[in-house]
Formats: sequence, C-alpha cells, structure tokens
Amino acid sequence: MPRAMAAVALFTLLSLNAVAQAPLDRAAQQWVDATLKKLTLEQRVGQMIFAPLDSTYLSSDSDKYDALVKLIRESHIGGVIAFGGSEPVPQVMLNPTYSPIILGQPMELASLLNRLQSVSALPLLASSDFEWGAGMRIAGATKFPRAMAFGATGDPQLAYEAGKITGVESRGMGVHVDFGPVADVNNNPRNPVINIRSFGEDPVRAGAMVAGWVKGVQEAGMLATLKHFPGHGDTDVDSHLGLPLIPHPRARFDAVELPPFKAGIAGGAAGVMVAHIELPAIDPDRGPATFSQKVIGGLLRGEMGFNGLIYTDSMKMAAIVRMASAGDAAVRAATAGVDVILDSPDSAAAAQAIVAAVTAGQIPRAQVERSVRRILEAKARLGLHRVRTVNLESVSLSLGGRKHDAVARSVSDRAVTLIKDARNSVPLPTPRSGSVLYLSVLDYPSGWRIAAPSRTMIPELRSRWPATESFEVSDRTTPAELDMIRALAAKYDAVVAGVFVRASSGSGRLDLDPQVAQLLQDIARVSERRSQPFVTVFFGNPYTAMGVPETPAMLLTYDFSDAAERAAVRAIAGEIPITGKLPITLPGLFPIGHGLLRGTASQ
Repeated sequence: MPRAMAAVALFTLLSLNAVAQAPLDRAAQQWVDATLKKLTLEQRVGQMIFAPLDSTYLSSDSDKYDALVKLIRESHIGGVIAFGGSEPVPQVMLNPTYSPIILGQPMELASLLNRLQSVSALPLLASSDFEWGAGMRIAGATKFPRAMAFGATGDPQLAYEAGKITGVESRGMGVHVDFGPVADVNNNPRNPVINIRSFGEDPVRAGAMVAGWVKGVQEAGMLATLKHFPGHGDTDVDSHLGLPLIPHPRARFDAVELPPFKAGIAGGAAGVMVAHIELPAIDPDRGPATFSQKVIGGLLRGEMGFNGLIYTDSMKMAAIVRMASAGDAAVRAATAGVDVILDSPDSAAAAQAIVAAVTAGQIPRAQVERSVRRILEAKARLGLHRVRTVNLESVSLSLGGRKHDAVARSVSDRAVTLIKDARNSVPLPTPRSGSVLYLSVLDYPSGWRIAAPSRTMIPELRSRWPATESFEVSDRTTPAELDMIRALAAKYDAVVAGVFVRASSGSGRLDLDPQVAQLLQDIARVSERRSQPFVTVFFGNPYTAMGVPETPAMLLTYDFSDAAERAAVRAIAGEIPITGKLPITLPGLFPIGHGLLRGTASQ
C-alpha cells in the first residue's frame, strides 16, 4: 500500500476508534462542581460570552484595556478570541490599495492575556483562529500552508505534526482553543470563503486530515474545534457578506459534508463551530444553522452524539447582523443550544439579553447550566483551575524555530502539484545564463500587506537565473501596459508567471481580470510558436487554472507565503521532486488525484 494511502487508512482507523477525552480527575471535577454552584445567573451567562481582542501592544492605562476589564468584571465573560491587529488606513476612492490588517505580536498577546487572567474571578478561556498555525495571526509563530496544501500531500501525518506544533506554540502564549481544523469539503469551485481553507473535496481523505490535526493539537494540550458545521464547502455566497443557502437533500449531507466532522468528533475534538448557513433539508424553517435547534440539538447533539463545546461563528458577520441585533442574535443562538457566543458586536448587550431571556423563561436555566458546566470542564481539563498564566520568558522558546519551520517547509515542498506540462518545461530547461521574464499576476493590488506577492519568488528566481526581470500586472494594469508586456515577452529565453488569486473572506472576489487572463493566453500561443518555455504557478485559489486553460505548464501551491514561493522556484529549478496530487477536481481540466510526477534535475 502506498505511503499516502496507508496514512489515510491509519488516521481513519484512529479517528473511528478514538475515545472521548478522558474524564476529569477528582480535584478538577470538584472545582467544576463547586464553582458552578456558587455562580449567579449573570455570572453563568457571562461564561457563555467570548469577547474579541487584538494581539498588539495594549497599555494597562488605556480605554481599550479598561473596556476589556469592564467586560470581565461586570459582564463576567468566560473567554476571549484573539485576532491579529489592525491599523487605520485612509478611506480613499479610485486607488484604495491600503490594508488595515497586521499580525499580532507573541509577547504582547501573552502579556495581555496574563493581565486579563489576573483580574478575572474565573480563568478565561483564550481562543483564536489558528487554522494554519499560530502564524496565521501572530508574527514569529510558525505559519503552515493552507489546508488544501496538506490535502495535496496525501499525508495526514503532516497534519498531525502541524497540529501539534500549533498546540505547543499556542499554549506558550496562553491561547487554549484553536478554531480549527476546517472540516468543510470544498466541492464548489465558486466558493468564495472556504476554498484552500479546506483539505479537499474527498470526504474520507479530508476526514483523515481533520483527525490528524485534532490529534496533534490536543496532544499538545490545546482544544481543537471543527468548523463550519454542518459543512460550508458547497456554497457560492460568503457568509461574511450574506446568508448562504445549501439546497442539498439530507442524504447528500450524510455522504459528503458530515464524514469529516464525524471523523473529528470520533477523534476526540473538544469543540464544534456552527456555520451561518441555511439548510432547508435539515431545518425547513428559514434562518441560519446558528439559530437552529434541529441542527444543533437534533443533528449535532442528538444524532451525532457530540457533547463538547458548541461555538457560534463570529456574530459580527453580515449573515447575522443584517437580521438581528447583538442581544437578539445571542438569545436565538443560545435558545438553539449553542454554548458560546463568539465575537458579538456588543458582548455586554449579548450577556444582558440572555439573562433577560432566562429570567423570562424563554431559555431554561438547566440549559444554561449545562453549557456553563461544559465551559468549566474545558477550563479544568486544560489545568486552568491550577495555573492560568504563562511564563513570558518561555514564549520565545515555544514559538517558531528551525524544527517547526522544517515541518512547514516540508508541507510546502510536498504540496507542489504539476497538473500540466505540455512542452516538458518543468524543470525549466533554460540555462542559468538565459534571460527570464517573470510576471507577478495579481487579482487586484489591495490587501496584500501581510503576504506581499512575489517578494520571495523574484529573489529566488534571480539567485538561479540572474538575468530575470519582473513586472506586476493586475486589474489596474492599463491596456497599453499589457501590450508592452506582450511585445517584451518574445525577447526572453523563458517566461514564468506567478498567479495570485484570493478567495478572501469578505472580498466577494476570486478571479483574474479578463484582460489579464487574456494576456496569459496570448503569451501561451506566441511562446508555442517560438518553442519558448512558459511556466505558470498558481498561488492560492487553484480553480484559477480553469480560466487560462491554454497555459502549457501549470503548477499549483494552494497557498500564499514565502515558503510556497520558495517551493515553487525549487520545483521549477528541479531541486525538489514534484509529488503533489490534486485534492479537488478542476472541472473541464483534470480529475481529483491527478498530478504529474517529477524527480530532481540530478535524477
């Protein structure tokens, strides 16, 4: 049996035979019981609210810090969700290329969490979206490729190793809950929000990856959370912008969407995040799964037997805020059976509204008690009833480092997938003394602050082909500039294009500009007449390849990162073997599992 198939079989077996998390020891259980007994209704409800914070420096003498302390002391919040950071940008028209998003800092996050833990009567449960490692939000932490790159390797052992590293680094900063892995099966090429965040479109293979990540994260002492239940993979609407509707019959959910969640739950996943999606086959009443007792109580708790923590997705997303106020949305979610209200537009109002609903008999007190018990048990299982802060001196020893980086680079290298090579141009036959035209092809130029495209690709190409010249094109490139590039292309010995297309939450975009796509098609035709090597590397959205089918050589990386760009150049140069396989179907081009193999240039 090939290694990848054996790994899938192994992790599927592990997930199906895993037992639920071990029971609490006597001291921990006593702490849960005693704590729950003494809490007032307001304090119990507060435990169900997790408020947002940034991971950038925050003085204890500031309005933002005072607001967090007020939520802890007056609303009795049970946890927080850590984001990266943001900075103000000019709100201009015509050329809005600025991005407000920045990464957080590990020492600042650890320090802030320690301070907040010290002012809270009960330990806080700290969470974050570390889908592809703590480096997703925090500078200096390990940033793994997106989930689909793991799918292309076919090796769940890599998901396990990455999950374990993520857990180690997160706990080092005082973060306890990973809102990952993504268990969605991405089978819609037009999905604008999941895409490369999914391990792929095969439910069994995706489930094996999910189980591997869960096992790794939780072995490191962190709690994994499966999302976005019961499956956000087959939609063409971004729930950050609207309410997606999944029209499929229940049998389809059982066969496609649910298996990865079942694998993760059987593997011991501590949490599940419910999606803001409408599911008429499961609940004919209109509205998101977040507000559905049939989805949460009937399917997840009842049929699937899940007894861990159930979280909402961010309550600030348009799918929710357009239909309900912060208080009403929190009440509807809690009524449906959610344990944790996450990232409300107004955490204090959310807590007050749930208290009022319980007092009025709309939400049973016993239901709130069950939710709070689960939350307290999660805290006790993490040992927070004994120690709730971290040693700041050890943060730099937990995050990053050569061993962690080596695992991330290995995933990037093994994920590279060669789906087409009509002219045998990979590895690139151009001598190192030859000239190379490199085109950095962007969907649009704004929002690239964290992962500026081609910042690694260009120097890596030049280190191998010194006579490399580079141009950037996007939807803002003028027709005259595109014509200039068409004319210039013929003067080089080879052309390499790096295509960067995002399926980005909240953007609603996932395509190349038609004129830019036409440029690539035109170069493909002209280069064929000249027997000129032309290699195109797709970063991010792999479905972009469907829009430029005439390009003669296509490599996929499923990611945006320095590691992905470096791996792409190493593959083009013949320095690493190319072994990746498509974890998705590219309709009209290639089936799932397709991938051309290449050895190194010396082989």
